[in-house]
Amino acid sequence: MFGLTTLGVFHTAVSLVAVVSGLWALARYREILLTNRLGQVYLVTTFLTAATGLGIFQHGGFGPPHVLSILTIVALATGTVAVVSRLFGRASRYVQAISYSATMLFHMVPGFTESLTRLPPSAPLVASAEAPVFQGIYGTLLLIFLIGLALQLRWLRLSPSR
Repeated sequence: MFGLTTLGVFHTAVSLVAVVSGLWALARYREILLTNRLGQVYLVTTFLTAATGLGIFQHGGFGPPHVLSILTIVALATGTVAVVSRLFGRASRYVQAISYSATMLFHMVPGFTESLTRLPPSAPLVASAEAPVFQGIYGTLLLIFLIGLALQLRWLRLSPSR
């Protein structure tokens, strides 16, 4: 299906669950939390997406998607350490929000790249992942992330501490 291996199909399906649950959590709670079911689904499926992504080599050897997988795992670990241990003190809530929200951006970059270079199957919209159109897409995703993060951090600053 769409030139995907069995691992690729699993990886894609799990990533879709992650993206939907992450967007839902952000819309409902304005943050992704380890303490509620929606956040837990997001965090587990995001970890599975990153871990399975490390085993996919459809485009050759180790490359940018693998780096994003590693960054995702590091961000998940950082956010979890922040909330569980309070290692960052009063900043822990912000470190968690930044770390977990960054993983949404890390989902979007390969999500757009793979979708646009594979769909529709008979004539993909973009010929390759190196196409210049992706610079604009990645820039737009970064801008949306930064605006969303600024709003999220403002909301956290104005809301009562937990």
